[in-house]
Amino acid sequence: MPGETKKNRLPLILKGARQVGKTWILKELGRTGFKDFLYINFENNPTMSDLFEGSINPHRIIEYLGALHGKKIIPEDTLLIFDEIQEVPRALTSLKYFAEEAPEYPICSAGSLLGIALHEGTSFPVGKVDILTLEPLTFHEFLLANDEHELLLSLQNSGLEPLPLPLIEKLDDYLKKYFIIGGMPAALNTWIEQHDFFQVEITLKSILDTYQQDFSKHAPRSMVPKLRFIWNSIPSQLARENKKFLYRFVRSGARAREYEDALLWLLDCGLIRRVGRITKGAMPMKAYEDLHDFKIYHLDGGLLRVMSQLPFQVILERNKVFEEFNGALTQQYVLQQLSSIIPDSIYYWTSEATAEVDFIFSDGTAIIPVEVKAGVNVKAKSLRVYMDRYKPQIAIRTSLSNVHRDGSLLNIPLSMVFHMERYLELCKKPGP
Repeated sequence: MPGETKKNRLPLILKGARQVGKTWILKELGRTGFKDFLYINFENNPTMSDLFEGSINPHRIIEYLGALHGKKIIPEDTLLIFDEIQEVPRALTSLKYFAEEAPEYPICSAGSLLGIALHEGTSFPVGKVDILTLEPLTFHEFLLANDEHELLLSLQNSGLEPLPLPLIEKLDDYLKKYFIIGGMPAALNTWIEQHDFFQVEITLKSILDTYQQDFSKHAPRSMVPKLRFIWNSIPSQLARENKKFLYRFVRSGARAREYEDALLWLLDCGLIRRVGRITKGAMPMKAYEDLHDFKIYHLDGGLLRVMSQLPFQVILERNKVFEEFNGALTQQYVLQQLSSIIPDSIYYWTSEATAEVDFIFSDGTAIIPVEVKAGVNVKAKSLRVYMDRYKPQIAIRTSLSNVHRDGSLLNIPLSMVFHMERYLELCKKPGP
């Protein structure tokens, strides 16, 4: 947003689950990118809704906000931050008028429950806002937060040759920590400040408690029990060999028509991730999606570990940690990293028999299948079935083994999944 002219700048909406860092990043933008900023949290200031009643006049709103907060709001220099904007639907509608009538005022907004508000019929300023989604921190960002700039710099220009073993060992050690802590900013901040996994555990449990409280606070009363049943079933759903989401594992006798509204609520909140199944490895993948079969993953691996009651000591002490819990944490990890670099939907594929490819995505020019192996055993039988049938230009296997290429099949170490884009570019380059 800084550096944009008022002619091409639109108000920004930052979406994302609660506690992924939306408020912090917008305030940091105000501190570092502007001379001043004005922060308003609509959840804590319900009377603010009065400013947006009647006809919406951005310049009048600016005057009132300045008067209420004793601050002169200067065009181009003062960033307006509207947090939890879904709490005042008319404030969300006002973004359209700010874009059209007062583009000289930079404005950002955030909301943890925006998806729910929209499904309930809140007017949305279509075409008049830019929308970004904030996710939990990736493994790459986790390494940066741990001040491993030199390590990342050494990997920046790595090619398709195997990495030095000491680097792999160091990365895998950090990956274990990432599996314990996850990517929630509060948990990572606890680790950076205290280096105490017990304190990290307390922080993660506190976040989970907050989500449970949100169910009661924001969802319709009749939906709350269904939300809790679905939410609490996620670890057991992912612990199964076949991770397809099944309503009967939510509650005995549960049916889709009874629970799909609660599932949609969790999706709209950003608390869960849906990975649909495709029946054919061809573009456009959306045309081959089976709407009845899908998997549900968690927002964050650290939160999933705590919900699964997997002690952090197990991850620290066991060599086969990535195979624990039927590889669910490893698949969760890979999905989180892919979601940060793949703008489109991520799917999975199954054959008519038992073959299954964990993730499939499009990089814009080709369909890339990804099979996730949790150990050093790199036999990817299901991926071979897919490759024999669809002949992909590139197929990816992630495992604890080093970088290795065998024709169109590329093995990527689990700790280097964040390097996926570069590996794909290198694979597409013509040989010497």
